[in-house]
Order: sequence, then structure tokens, then C-alpha cells
Amino acid sequence: MRIINTDLIRGKVKELCLELAYKMSDDLKASLERGRSQECTYLGRQVLAMLLENGERAEEQQIPLCQDTGMVFVYLELGQDVHLEGPFVGDAVNQGVREAYEEGYLRKSMVDPITRANTKDNTPAQIQIEMVPGDGARLSVLLKGFGSENMGRVRMLTPSAGVEGIVDFVLDTVREAGGNPCPPLVVGIGIGGSMDKSAAMAKKALFRPLGERSPDPFLKELENRLLREINETHVGPMGFGGEITGLEVFIEKFPTHLAGLPVAVNLNCHSLRRKTIEL
Repeated sequence: MRIINTDLIRGKVKELCLELAYKMSDDLKASLERGRSQECTYLGRQVLAMLLENGERAEEQQIPLCQDTGMVFVYLELGQDVHLEGPFVGDAVNQGVREAYEEGYLRKSMVDPITRANTKDNTPAQIQIEMVPGDGARLSVLLKGFGSENMGRVRMLTPSAGVEGIVDFVLDTVREAGGNPCPPLVVGIGIGGSMDKSAAMAKKALFRPLGERSPDPFLKELENRLLREINETHVGPMGFGGEITGLEVFIEKFPTHLAGLPVAVNLNCHSLRRKTIEL
């Protein structure tokens, strides 16, 4: 049996929140550079160049990539043979978020949904814990701004809608969102399960490395098709028009009921602030 003290989790959550707020990941930089080389419009290339410059300045000066420093999503994969000791794991995660947002002077955006009273420390984080075999432990953190989160959609399609219904729904979501989610986008899609399962898969898909394709041949082909057709919408970088509306499309699926076809689309802005580490 492996023992992990939750103080380690607290420290790593804090560390990741600060890193993600200030530093653009290497795979995102490479994807934006690739998009700039492929963009056919002058304005689109200029916008992508400015996004890359913004990333450089943020890292150099240790200032946020975006003024919306986001809602914090924390995923913990814990091996069945791991024993946690120390403070309750949920409290440890939230303390890590609290310390990061206070010490880093990051914008605190969490409010009561009805009264709109601010919690003043950007907690609580949204925490998902999954048990897996073995004694490993993996921590994933996502800082998600709501310019893009607000543009996500879930639709309970009928089975007869099929693949074309899924494609139409994804493209309609991107078109309706326009420039609001600050494209170019990374698009997470969850197909199957239930309404909540599809939404969870769509968000979890955002953690895949940019450039990686699904190991499922059919999903790989569908990801390529959707990315191509998303870019054919010509929403363009930051909604100003152009060829690069999407940087990546990731699809996850799960068996569903014979009477249903749930589909969720989670749009993430060009500041894809996520990272996974092993504990």
C-alpha cells in the first residue's frame, strides 16, 4: 500500500494553478504557431501573432494570460492501493486553490449562483475523484474561463440523428458561439453515456495533448472531419474571420441507452490552461 499525504496534493494544486495562469504550454505554442503559418488572412495572422506575444509577456512578467483566471477543475485519479492521510482531500485541494489565487493576485471569480456573493478566494474548486487499479496517482488541473464555458452545449439527440446529427450540432455550436469563446478553439466532445456523462467527457477531453488523435479509427476520422469543417465556418481568430477557427477537436465516447444519443460540446479558448502530473 502506498501512502500519500494530502498536503502534497495541496502544494501541487497551488503550483499548477500559478503555472497555468502565467505560462502557455509548449504544445499550445506549437499549435498557435502552426495555425499562424496556415492562416490565409492578414488579420488572422496578426491576431495569432498577438496571442503568441501575449503568452510570452505573461510568462516573462508573471502576469495572467487572461484577466479571467477561471474556475478551477481538479481531477484526481487514485490507485485502489493508495491510502490518503492528512486533511480531507477536498479541503486540501481547495486550500491549494485558495493559496494560489491569494498569493498570485489572481482574479477571484467564484460566486453564489443566486445572490452572486463572491466567495473571495476562488473556491470551491470542482473536484472529480476516480479510482483506478494499482498504487499510482495522477493530478489534472484546468483553469476554465467562462467566455468559453458559457458557449458549451449539451443536446439529447435521438438515435436516428446519427453521425450527421452530431456533426451538425457541433458546427451549429461553433457558429452560434462566434467570437465569444475567443477562438481559435480547442473543442472537447463527449458522445454517449447520459446527459451528465457526456458533459464530463467533453471537458475531460481537453486534457489530451494537442496533435494527438483518438486511437479509435472511426473517432480519429471524425475528429479530422470536424476540425476541417469547423475551420470552414470562417469564424477565424478571435472572431475576425479567417481559416483558423479551431486548433483541435477531441472526441470521447461511452456506451449509452438504446433510446438515446447524448452529445456535449465544450469549447475552450486559445488559452488552454491545463496540465496533468503524476504524484
